[in-house]
Amino acid sequence: MEREADADRRETEAELTGGYDPVARASHWLVAILAVVVVTLGWAIPEAARNTASRELLLLLHRSIGVTILGVMLFRGVWRWRHPPPPLPASLPRMETRLAHASHAVLYLLFIAMPLAGYLNAAAAGHPVSFFGLFAIPPLVPENGRLSQVAIAVHLVGQYLVYAFVALHVAAALLHAGIRRNGVLERMLPLPRRARGSMTASS
Repeated sequence: MEREADADRRETEAELTGGYDPVARASHWLVAILAVVVVTLGWAIPEAARNTASRELLLLLHRSIGVTILGVMLFRGVWRWRHPPPPLPASLPRMETRLAHASHAVLYLLFIAMPLAGYLNAAAAGHPVSFFGLFAIPPLVPENGRLSQVAIAVHLVGQYLVYAFVALHVAAALLHAGIRRNGVLERMLPLPRRARGSMTASS
């Protein structure tokens, strides 16, 4: 009973501050899934022998999913601008709220900058980027070997910033869910708790 009361309290807090809309939730989890896939592919590429069909397939998938992430993140940015996110609970310290906003901004920038750097690496080397073999995105910058090298360096170093800030993001979500129990995590779950309960009851 006490556990259910705690869950109801968290849900109530989430409702008081408002939850994310379905489009924001869907795009958030889509990027999360695609990020796991693209990182896994990125780790696999160095293990594949050069000039082999398997390596070319890994590169095609890695680049294509990266372009997809870029498109979804640009969409998320526009959607967030037109549909502001719900405020964080008033109980959070002001400094913590500022850090949360700053970390979200950094994550947005990273998930836009990383695919752009990957594209610039190929484009500045004079190579088009194929999107799942359906069409090719032509080089939109002049061929420039130095720019290509800088872009791949940014791409390789940037991955560690992604790991760090994603780990921070996940740790904060777990802190809110497991220790503070203030309903922050529930605002971004694919389905609100009551909707999940209704689905369980109906089945």
